[in-house]
Amino acid sequence: MYGLGIAKGMIVTFKHLFRKPFTVQYPEEVVPRGSRFRGYEFTWYEDRCTGCASCAKYCPLGTINIVTHPEGDPKQGMDYAIDIFDIDTGRCMFCGLCVEACPYEAIQAGGPLDDATYDFESLYRDKHKLTEMAQEHLHGHDFTYPNGKQAPQPDEKPLHIGLPVERDRTR
Repeated sequence: MYGLGIAKGMIVTFKHLFRKPFTVQYPEEVVPRGSRFRGYEFTWYEDRCTGCASCAKYCPLGTINIVTHPEGDPKQGMDYAIDIFDIDTGRCMFCGLCVEACPYEAIQAGGPLDDATYDFESLYRDKHKLTEMAQEHLHGHDFTYPNGKQAPQPDEKPLHIGLPVERDRTR
């Protein structure tokens, strides 16, 4: 029959015409995210980072820059002091390979979604800006990392970074 498709389309239109709209007026309204939301931005936790640079090695675009120097007693195992840790998020494709490569879970996916900018220079994050962003995330999420694990409280001893942490297995 001719016009059956138009009639079906009009029925669907009238069904939705009288429903309450579900549009969110961003940035005045924000859709709540789950506590384990992992998307868009990275957070870097300096207290967990050993300077092994595995995240920089696995980054396909080379957006992570790490400069370290050895410190500590060579007989007890060398640690590295992190001089420079930079992420150029303007070039990053957010593939998450750096997150998967980090054995200490120092870099994690999940951070602020409201850091859009018109200036490309502000997309370059140094270790001070990354630490500031990580602390804001911890204070805003009851000291819980983006992967769901509990972070130490500010008055507690920081995490021991000598051994890798066990990976979360959700599958």
